[in-house]
Amino acid sequence: MFNPDGILYGRLPGFGLSKLGHRMAQAAADDLAARDRPVSLLRVSPLQRTRESAAPIAAALGLEPEIDERIIEPTNHFEGTNMRRALKNPVNWPFLVYPPRPSWGEAYTSIEKRMREAVDDAFDSVESGDVVLVSHQLPIWVMHLSAAGEPFLHDPRKRRCALSSITTFERTTEPAPAPQPRPGEPAVPADPDAPPVIRVVEVGYAEPAGSLITAATDVGAV
Repeated sequence: MFNPDGILYGRLPGFGLSKLGHRMAQAAADDLAARDRPVSLLRVSPLQRTRESAAPIAAALGLEPEIDERIIEPTNHFEGTNMRRALKNPVNWPFLVYPPRPSWGEAYTSIEKRMREAVDDAFDSVESGDVVLVSHQLPIWVMHLSAAGEPFLHDPRKRRCALSSITTFERTTEPAPAPQPRPGEPAVPADPDAPPVIRVVEVGYAEPAGSLITAATDVGAV
């Protein structure tokens, strides 16, 4: 994205890709096409930058993008501001008091819930083939943490989710585990008629535009 003033654009309209951003989006599209996997569905966050990022993917895979509001950028109190300047203003300090939620925007648990719903719906919406979801850095990273069973509290500077990167998830079905016995009681075998456990697991990560990232002024990912 072209963002010379370092603005946290969040859900603000009017923020599209720069020329470099379009090249990076094309690199992601080329990578997906080169995998030669059947892709049945393409869903996209409604924001301009994600729709522009999805355009070369749609062209490469011959798909019509569908808008999915659930994979949009989270709300953020600092939207539209330069973060470095905003953090120096005491008026904004009350929004920094509780990072585990986080107190400056949409709760991580809320992001996880809507991303989980979007991912599960994507799996259920096709009879076969892959689904491509074009989202944003924080929702993708929260989905990664959720699938890995890791805490949501993290340093945003250390997210492994670069510009135009591709994080791949699969859904697995496992037999229901045996119930945990109480202390002193014998082990109980698993119930063969119990419903299986469905999990979403991360199986891959790639940075097709990695060679272009050093020239980018933005650090957020689409």
